[in-house]
Amino acid sequence: MKKIVLTGGGTAGHVTPNIALLPALREAGFEVRYIGSHNGIEKELVKAAGIPYDGISTGKLRRYFDLKNFTDPFRVIKGFGDARKLLKKYRPDVVFSKGGFVSVPVVLAAKQLKIPVIIHESDMTPGLANKISIPAATKVCCNFPETAKALPEGKAVVTGCPIRSELLAGTKEAGYALTGFTEEKPVLMIIGGSLGAVHVNNAVRSALPELLKEFQVVHLCGKGRIDEILKGTPGYVQFEYVQEPLKDIFAMADVVISRAGANAICELLALRKPNVLIPLSAEASRGDQLLNAESFRKQGFSEVLTEDKMNNETLIAAVRKVYADRAAYIDLMSSHMEKDAVSVITDMLRELAEGRRK
Repeated sequence: MKKIVLTGGGTAGHVTPNIALLPALREAGFEVRYIGSHNGIEKELVKAAGIPYDGISTGKLRRYFDLKNFTDPFRVIKGFGDARKLLKKYRPDVVFSKGGFVSVPVVLAAKQLKIPVIIHESDMTPGLANKISIPAATKVCCNFPETAKALPEGKAVVTGCPIRSELLAGTKEAGYALTGFTEEKPVLMIIGGSLGAVHVNNAVRSALPELLKEFQVVHLCGKGRIDEILKGTPGYVQFEYVQEPLKDIFAMADVVISRAGANAICELLALRKPNVLIPLSAEASRGDQLLNAESFRKQGFSEVLTEDKMNNETLIAAVRKVYADRAAYIDLMSSHMEKDAVSVITDMLRELAEGRRK
């Protein structure tokens, strides 16, 4: 049996595309293992998917001053040793990395052991972890043609993002049963990401009295972000994070407010959900979400509202606009020709694994 090690973590966005590949990898005859951090969100998600999991020492890669910058390099070095031992033990034919700081020691260890590596970069520009890892990669998959132009010649492959097939199988009825909503009002869904989005959460809750006049609101607000005061508000339901029921909430939603992480927006595109994107600001990030959001705005898939322009009036106006024009957004998204990222990536992994065994 062919063997593969998946890696990536720190946020759900660095894990869910890996999970999306699992059915196809198993069908292709791969034995799958996962290497992540000891206590990251990836551990919980991967174990729930029934994949053998190993944790390694990790250190965060920061672009700003922090005292931990003096100690984390030693954790990364230890992580490299941990990853090398695991790769020598399991002897995979190929490694697939979705990025995040935990992936760096795994990719570098694989390179040293001459194990081929495929990296996936979701955003318009590579994150720091992937920038470090790209020289060690055999191929680099990406979502946007603009990204491919900035990658080493011969390495880039525009694949799109692997989408979990189960997201396409949700039902409105199950969503209504979960939330207690009805068909009497449209449903507004807010996604803050697995770790939540404080600015988005606060803006939505500030505008909630007006929003609830026109919409039922389901709010995925992130771990530890539940507002106890708002519990029991008619027409408003909060969840920290959902896995299995997510497909049903998506099926029920008429409009979505979301951050502009690449995985999130690719899911919105695949599900044809009219949306308002509120990208993370350049001050709070490397600016990748602003680029992602602008690309989707230009293609007519999204309305974009930047944090500096966000207030009750602009947020409510953006939601109303997208809902009123929802048919046009759906038509444009439906006309977009998507690659089957899962099949393309799985075929690449299979070819590399089989080539190494010859």
